[in-house]
Amino acid sequence: MNAPKEAVIRMYAAREEIYPREVKGRYASLRWACVWLTQLLFYGLPWIQMHGRQAVLFDLASRKFYLFGLVLWPQDFIYLAALLILCAYGLFLVTAVAGRVWCGFACPQTVYTEIFLWIERKFEGARSARIRLDRQPWTLEKIARKGGKHAAWGLVALWTGFTFVGYFAPVRSLGSGIASFGLGPWEAFWVLFYALATYGNAGWLREQVCKYMCPYARFQSAMFDKDTLIVTYDAGRGEPRSPRMGSKGAGDCIDCSMCVQVCPTGIDIRKGLQYECIGCAACVDACNSVMDKVQRPRGLIRYATENALAGNLSPSEVRQRVLRPRVLIYTTVLAIFGTAMVASIALRNPLKLDVIRDRGSMGREVEDGMIENVYRLQLMNTLEEPQRLRITVEGIATAKIADEDMVEIDAATTRMLPVRVRIAGGDGKPGSNHIAFTLASSERSSLQVTEDAVFIVPK
Repeated sequence: MNAPKEAVIRMYAAREEIYPREVKGRYASLRWACVWLTQLLFYGLPWIQMHGRQAVLFDLASRKFYLFGLVLWPQDFIYLAALLILCAYGLFLVTAVAGRVWCGFACPQTVYTEIFLWIERKFEGARSARIRLDRQPWTLEKIARKGGKHAAWGLVALWTGFTFVGYFAPVRSLGSGIASFGLGPWEAFWVLFYALATYGNAGWLREQVCKYMCPYARFQSAMFDKDTLIVTYDAGRGEPRSPRMGSKGAGDCIDCSMCVQVCPTGIDIRKGLQYECIGCAACVDACNSVMDKVQRPRGLIRYATENALAGNLSPSEVRQRVLRPRVLIYTTVLAIFGTAMVASIALRNPLKLDVIRDRGSMGREVEDGMIENVYRLQLMNTLEEPQRLRITVEGIATAKIADEDMVEIDAATTRMLPVRVRIAGGDGKPGSNHIAFTLASSERSSLQVTEDAVFIVPK
């Protein structure tokens, strides 16, 4: 008896190269509009100047975040947490209403993949030409086309890395450092790091980032329901498929596979909703163009909901079902957090004061029998203009500042100031006494801040 042959089971399959076909249509135009809008903002914002400095700068070295006219400090990180919550709920809301439109139109991975694909088409041609080029042996023409493509990718990636680092280090100084070959080691590292990330993700990994690395694809289904707009194939109208138009009993789908050829993740939308689908609607544009050619109504593949397909709902009926409980909950939470964050920023005090009592010097008696305590005041001015401030102290009747009580502080800076406070002998009880420092602007009476402290009277 012959022994059974051993079977080899491969746990991992090699990646099949995807060559997305270029497509034209309403959603393709909208996708390119998002590319232009996002990249004009990303590449342009670091170069905008305001109040003599970069308008948007996350200056980690000096621990200041500049957002146009707003200056945020480390103690303002609560606003960063609130912003992350707003972004999360905004994404939940958009996903509950319209599926993965963020992924398909505005996600950086999608945007840069679209840019890199455009460059690839310019150097290597359309889909069929790219396939032929990859299959043919290496020639001078192939080397020139591939080399030119990768050189262009590298330039875009380097400019992207430079711009990204320009949000954390002044972009003009960064540019001067590159031009003079005087860029610091850390700046050079991060520019190259983000350039490599852009080059690798958009040029090589592409759909693999969306399919295997992005967590959003995995938990998106938790935010979907039967009234969520998704890219769908109308099987009732399209099946059974037949390449022969007008065949008896055949559906509208002619099985041309154009929807598969244009898909950036390589899926077949006719198999139903799949987690790899990023909602870019390239298949919608491709199918609509085919339907125009075979003189069939558009919308065989379209944005629709499960309930719309099952109940043959009209567009107006679909819109009426948008305001459902989960959408209202997301909208309410988003509105509350957004309003609270805006109000908090608008009402926050631009002056801040921290009081640190000198623990190396307890209460001591000085000339004329007065009792003195020494403090260090941490003054902070978050405004974009310098301030002249008056320091006063209250809590004990005879308490007064023994030093100059007027101080000047530059715009958006902090200053450490030693201060001596004295009281008359016999005033105040032995031990700890409550006092309060007040920091007030001499020009704007509404700008003031008060901080409590302790005054020690020797027993």
